[in-house]
Amino acid sequence: MTQEIKPVAQEIKLTTDQMKLMSLFQNITKATARDCIEDEKRDRIIFVVNEGKMGLAIGKGGAHIKALQNKIDRAVELVEYNEDPIKLLKNILNEKHIIEIKISERLDGSFQANVEVDGAKKGVVVGREGRNAEKARILARRYFNITYVMINSKEQAFEW
Repeated sequence: MTQEIKPVAQEIKLTTDQMKLMSLFQNITKATARDCIEDEKRDRIIFVVNEGKMGLAIGKGGAHIKALQNKIDRAVELVEYNEDPIKLLKNILNEKHIIEIKISERLDGSFQANVEVDGAKKGVVVGREGRNAEKARILARRYFNITYVMINSKEQAFEW
């Protein structure tokens, strides 16, 4: 059963450290981050920016991101937010390699996103050691209560 998913109504709570990182992000990039996720497991900070602000956040030749990474001494990744869960997942996972995304409700009431990708590009979509797949899972759960993200090609499936 395919169902339209609406953003989770619950408020996203930020820690003091996350708010400091968002302030630093804004000072360096001149773009406003709408969210900040500290991914300790992968030693990275994920900033979520509003639609249309990605270029401003990155800066010419990636200058803003490089400056931010040097300042905080951690990898920085950006995601362009979208209120539509399918578009957000496409933003995270590289839209040009995605064939189709379907969101369905599981028997236990949780939601699952099934992402069908070009088999030859599945590794690029999943990312080294599953970085992109994990980022998709974190953000899909945080914003839309999607607890499973399955990345499939005709050849094989990959679950996060």
